[in-house]
Amino acid sequence: MYAVARFNTYDTDKLAQGREQLAEFQELHSRQPGYRGAIIVDTGRGRWLTVNLWETQEQATAALPALVPVVQRLLEPMMAEPSQVIGTGPVVLTDLVRA
Repeated sequence: MYAVARFNTYDTDKLAQGREQLAEFQELHSRQPGYRGAIIVDTGRGRWLTVNLWETQEQATAALPALVPVVQRLLEPMMAEPSQVIGTGPVVLTDLVRA
């Protein structure tokens, strides 16, 4: 499994009004081949720590051409600053269990 970790900082007012955009993005994101899920942590003041999980690095990379325009259309208008990639790499441990 492969992970992409990033900080996204949103304008809190726009974020409060943008739940439909978030849901639409997540639906399109989850349909990408190799997508395994996401963990999103609200760290306060509109800043979210996001970890996206993929089967492979190749699948994560292959999804970019489809996802970049979707991010630009749905998420970037709500952001207070550009998304910041923290790191990428193989997942070495997970004990997540689907409920």
